Formats: sequence, structure tokens, C-alpha cells
Amino acid sequence: MDLDEYLPALRRADARFAEAAAAAVLASGWGAAVPGCPGWTLADLVWHLAEVQRFWAWVVRTRATSPAEYDEPTRHPDDELLGYVTARSADLETALAGADPAEPVWTWAPRKDVAFVLRRQVQEATVHTVDVEQVLGDVRPIPARVGLDGLDEWLELMVPAALPDGPPADAHPVVFHAVDADAVRTLFPGTRPFPIAALTGTAGDLLLAAWRRVPLEVLTVDGDGLQAAAMIGLVSND
Repeated sequence: MDLDEYLPALRRADARFAEAAAAAVLASGWGAAVPGCPGWTLADLVWHLAEVQRFWAWVVRTRATSPAEYDEPTRHPDDELLGYVTARSADLETALAGADPAEPVWTWAPRKDVAFVLRRQVQEATVHTVDVEQVLGDVRPIPARVGLDGLDEWLELMVPAALPDGPPADAHPVVFHAVDADAVRTLFPGTRPFPIAALTGTAGDLLLAAWRRVPLEVLTVDGDGLQAAAMIGLVSND
């Protein structure tokens, strides 16, 4: 994705999250379990996204060079959460709209600029929107460009963060073929002459499989699906 695509994508994801969360509360209540986040309720999920967006809005707005001075919020009552998350989304969008992507800010990653925050927050909102839509039982497709960018981010950022010493000795390549983006990506390239499996599906479904939000059965698997799942399972950013 180009830099100018991120903010509109974030706005769409935030609006979709808010719509789905409101519908899920009416359908299932705040105590509903979130399939993609074991142990979390719907209230936990909504609070989490609000917390995350509040923090990154503060980072961008203050051009923070450290998280040390951030003031942690007090959890709000469930009946205030829909309004609170909507407000936090608006604050983050406003902060990002008013910042140059090249401006330096603190992040937990090697890249330390507003552009990192833009990209990461699009994916944060996108995956958690699917989480809340799974509670509702109405998961909508992820746009191909957002899905492929998320898969790229997972491979470029999350895999090295989870495995700082590189792939384990028993790692095998897994190929991801995004049919709607006409793109191929590989997990653990070069660890073996041939991949253990090739996974084919939409970029969004591949992204969700990488984040373990959907089983590999939603994809077309050519090769050893159990081993492919095990390779993906090596990447844990919980």
C-alpha cells in the first residue's frame, strides 16, 4: 500500500469495527466470548482497541520519544465502551492526519516514525474488526490491498520479532498465494529446497490464517497442512 492509502483504510476499518461492535452487543451482550482472542469477552476486545488507539494517538500527537510518560487510562464501564472506542478512533485519525509520516516517534519496532504507526494501526483495526465480526457471525472480506499489506507486515515485522535468532532448525518454507492480489509470499524462505505446503486464498484470508484467526481449511492447501499450521504457530506475538 502507498502511504496515502493508510489513513482512509484506517477510517474504514474503525467505522466497520464500531458498526460490528454495536450490533454484537445487541445480539450477544458484552460478555460474549471472542473466538479469535481466547479468554476475552466482547467488552475486553472493545476496551483493548480503545486502549491501543489512545496510546498511539498520544505517541503521534506528542511526538513521544519514549512511552515512559504515558498516563494509563482507567477501564470504563461496559455501557460507555462504544462511545469511548469511537472517540479514541477519531482522536487517532486526527493525530495521524496532522502528522508527517516521516516524523520520528517512539515505536517498539526498528522503524521509528509516524509511517510505522499508520501501517500498524490499519492492521490492528482490521484484524480486531474481524474478531468482533466473528462474535456477530458476519465476517466481511478484507480488501485485497489491505490483506496483502498485512501479510507483508506479518512477514517483515512479526516473524523477526517472534524469532529474533531466525527460524529454528526444523523450519520449512510455507508459500502464501494471494489470488485476489496476484502475489506470492513465503514464510521461512531458504530453510529447505522446497516448501512444506502452498496455501492459496484471498489476501485477507491468508492474513487471518497467519494471525490464527481462521483455520487453514478456509484455504486451498497443497502439501502438508498440519506442518504448515505448525510453521505458522512458531510465530507467536501474543
